[in-house]
Amino acid sequence: MTLALVIAVPLLAVYGLFLLWYGGHGKPMTQAEIDQFMKEVGALVQDDAVLQELRSLVASDDGKEFVMQNLVRYRPKALYPPGYDYGDDPRAADRRYGKAVIGPLLRHGSLILFVAKRSGVFIEPEGADAWHYVAMVRYRSRRDFLRFATQRDDIFVHKWAALEKTHVFPVKPLVSLVFVRATVAGLLALSGGALFLLFR
Repeated sequence: MTLALVIAVPLLAVYGLFLLWYGGHGKPMTQAEIDQFMKEVGALVQDDAVLQELRSLVASDDGKEFVMQNLVRYRPKALYPPGYDYGDDPRAADRRYGKAVIGPLLRHGSLILFVAKRSGVFIEPEGADAWHYVAMVRYRSRRDFLRFATQRDDIFVHKWAALEKTHVFPVKPLVSLVFVRATVAGLLALSGGALFLLFR
């Protein structure tokens, strides 16, 4: 086997495993899956409005990847349930959530694509919410979003302690310069080229 193949085959295998994990082209949820997820969510969430919004979200499931847009406004002070002693800084509470959420997101093939804090005012309708930051999270599918949202890890307490208000809705990119698959392929190709030059 030539040096080029010795290098290329493992890198192609790595890329294949990445594509398998990253997914984004699955099948829609079955009605049985939806019913089971809604049962699990119902045990965690007592808000009928949230449950109805989830039903609407899964009703449009096509099995494909999507991006969730998050608009966030902090509380004046963090509001933890009794028994939690973390202080009252809402930004510190949100940082705890941000750190804790990375692992569960990655387990379900999801990535935080973009986070930006508000830096001023431009066109703002009267009565508009004063959001503090925006975040965009890529989910492999609505199925994986629900798997993430129904996990039993005690991490969401930090989010709700920090947030006074949030507006969350799914979007489908029409134009995007975020090319995750191509970026990973490019990095692996560069690594392969470097290894070839090193060992030839």
